[in-house]
Formats: sequence, C-alpha cells, structure tokens
Amino acid sequence: MKLINKKNKNYTQVFHLFTEEEWTKSSKNFNKNISTFFTGKKYEVFINAHEEGITYFIGLGKSTLQNFEIQQVAAKFSQTQKEKLHAVPTLALADFMNEKQFEEFVKGLLAGTYNYPFEKKHTFWNTKFELHFENVSQKKLDHISQKTEALINGQTTCQDWLNKPANLKKPDILSAYLKNLAKKYELKYTVFNRKKCEELGLGAYLSVNQGSAYDAAFTILEYKTTVKNAKTFGLVGKCVLFDTGGISIKSSANLHYMKSDMGGATAVLGTLIYAAEMQLPVNIIAVLPITDNAVSEKALLPSDVITAYNGKTIEVLDTDAEGRLILADGLSYLSKNYKTDFLIDLATLTGSSVRMFGDTCAAMFSNNEELKNNLIKTGDQTNQRVWNLPLWDVWKDDIQSDVADMKNISMKPVGDCIIAAKFLEQFIENHPKWAHLDIAGVAFGSVGYAKEKAATGFGVQLLVNLIENYH
Repeated sequence: MKLINKKNKNYTQVFHLFTEEEWTKSSKNFNKNISTFFTGKKYEVFINAHEEGITYFIGLGKSTLQNFEIQQVAAKFSQTQKEKLHAVPTLALADFMNEKQFEEFVKGLLAGTYNYPFEKKHTFWNTKFELHFENVSQKKLDHISQKTEALINGQTTCQDWLNKPANLKKPDILSAYLKNLAKKYELKYTVFNRKKCEELGLGAYLSVNQGSAYDAAFTILEYKTTVKNAKTFGLVGKCVLFDTGGISIKSSANLHYMKSDMGGATAVLGTLIYAAEMQLPVNIIAVLPITDNAVSEKALLPSDVITAYNGKTIEVLDTDAEGRLILADGLSYLSKNYKTDFLIDLATLTGSSVRMFGDTCAAMFSNNEELKNNLIKTGDQTNQRVWNLPLWDVWKDDIQSDVADMKNISMKPVGDCIIAAKFLEQFIENHPKWAHLDIAGVAFGSVGYAKEKAATGFGVQLLVNLIENYH
C-alpha cells in the first residue's frame, strides 16, 4: 500500500477517524443529523456521500483504546466495505494519531483484505490506491509500508496454508512449497525422509508418520543474519497436516476442522517470511516435523513403546496425543544439534486448552521468567494473548509408565494441556529459555472473512513482535 505524506485540495474518498471523545469535540463542525447515526463507538462506520465524493466516518471507541484495537477496527472496515471502496488517492484524517497507531491502522486495512484463497484483489492492493496522511514523515511512512507488507505477507501465508483442504496440502505439496520459499528468501533448507529419520533415530516422529501413505518430511529451515553476535531463536511448529487421531480415531463431528492441526507450523512460517523480508538482525532455526496422522494397517497402536531421538522410551496410550510425539523429537533434535538463545514451540495441541480458554488466549508454559514475561507483554500488545500455567513436578507423576520411561497421556480426565507441557519438558535437553504455546483454541475460529471457522493468523504477530523487540 502506497503511503504518502501530503494533503491535496480535493479528494473523492476520505477516511475520517474518530474516538468517542474526538467526535464529541468536533461533531458541531458537521451536519447535526450525522450524530443520530454516528457517535465514534468502536467499529461504527457512517458513510457520508456528497457531490465531491465519499467520506467514511470510522469509530475507534474510547480514547483510552489500545493500539491493537485500531488494527481490529481497520480490519473490520476493510472486510465489510470492500465492495464500496475506490482505488483512488485517499485522505486519512486523524490528528490525534501517532506513528505507532497509524501503523496499526494500516496493518488492519491490509489484514482485512484476506479471504481464501488469498489473491491481492482488494482495492487496498490496487496500485492506484494511495493513503495520504500528513501527521507522519515520508521516511516513517515508507518504513510503515515496508513493515506492514512484510507482516501481511507472512500472516496471509499462515492463513492460506491453514485454510487449505487436506487434499491440497499433502506432505509432498507442502515440501515443494517450502523448498521454493527457501530459494526465494535464501533460507537453508534441510529435509529428512523416512530412511534418513530412521538412521538419525527420530523414533517419536516416525511412530506418527509410519501410518502415513506419504514419506516423512522432517524439515529444518534456517534464516541467518550477517549481524555479529545476533540472538538465535529456535522455533518448533507442530505440523500435522491432517489429524484423524490415528487408531484412537476422533469422532466424525467437526473432523473436517482437523486440517487446522498445523497451526503451529504456519505461525512459524509467517514469522520466517517476515524476518527474511525485513532482514531482521537475528538468526532463526525452525523445525517443522511434517506428517499426517493416518489410520492404516501400519499405524501406531495404543500400547506400543517407541524410542525418541534423545533415547527416552515412550508408551503410547493414545495415538491421538500425536502432536507431543513429533514435537518431542523436534525439540530434542533442535536442542542437541543447534545452539539457540531461545527455544519456543507452538502447537494446536490439546482440547483441554480450548476448554480452559476458548478462543481468548493460548496456554503458555515456560521455564524462564524473562521469556515468560516478554511473551505475556507481547501478547497483550498484539492481542495474541497467552496465559501462563504451571510446570510443577507433581504433574510428572502422571506420565510415569510401567513399561517405558514415560507415557504420552495421563489417563486422568484433567489438565491435559499441562500434562502435555510436562511431557515436552522431558525433551528440551535442559534448555534454560524454553516456552511452549498451546494454540489449539486460537489458531482457527470465528473470523470476519468466512462463514465457518477458519484461520486467524494467530502467532505471527506475537512471534514477530517478540523477536523484533527482544532486549
């Protein structure tokens, strides 16, 4: 989106933004009848059509609003008005807005252009559309434009892959895409097939993959900066392309939503795209253990005992607790083979986190106060919120097994998201700065652009902001 620091005499399209307080102050300058329809409340839009053109009055709500609320308003405006908007130079009026707030407004305008399958057809992607805003210098507007487009490229990629039906994202299709992406952004790309995984001893990942008709694709993508002494982030994203539950098969109700079981991986993917486009001064090593969880004669059986990459044995009591198995190998492979300052895994992991938080936030577990606090703060700023839950050792008793080092579920009907986190902790190889985000309730849900549940893009803005501002 072209952002320009100027104000012409005549515009046929104007976006006039108001908080409730700003409207109270300035409503007397407008036709008094408008106040019947518009008061500046959040999400309110009044369209004032006149001889010279159209002015959109856009309500932001109370002046105490947080920056992410501006993004929410702009996204909804972008979605709901898309048929009416013109690809012309457009004036944005909002004297009270600072640079950060305007950036959120632009983010929202572009985020609201998403629908599946994503094509840049919305007016806001048309080269004839320009947004003119006087309050921020041209240099800063150029930076906002670059940042926003990089973010939206990452976020829409995340949403598109999550929304794709199962038959359009088989492992070979995703792998081909990742290979091209790596070439485009000069990322180092490594993939291990089943034979290679067997040689390496990635037994927990392979146990899930053994039922699949498709070869294994344990994938590592590396983004490197030229900046010396840069921090290195290790990211692991659960990448189950479709989850039938395996032999412990899921019920058919809402089974079609199980195409969304790669929400952790798509969040990591969006973050990599942003980092590469913005040339962030950090290193990122991303592990995506790609597979589906299928039902077949070769599939993993409840009661099987498997050996993970780090040598620990796992009794599998439930083949639908497969995410933690592939993450276990992802985490220990990353910890043993790379030096990282931070280790973060994201996964659409448990129904328990959904029952606990619905679609309001992700369940977070961390062994590091600083990382924990930074994630909470970043979550509050981006509205991709996380809530910290305990990792007390008392939960470890629940995964003790009679026939192996541990079992993959507790069999108690409580706290499964905590059990899963405690399980994963056994595979971080004592990494001092680890966080696990269970995003099952927030990656896929009610969205303005779709009739059914669909991808929210959760995790991209959270990780991007965390990585960019980690001091």
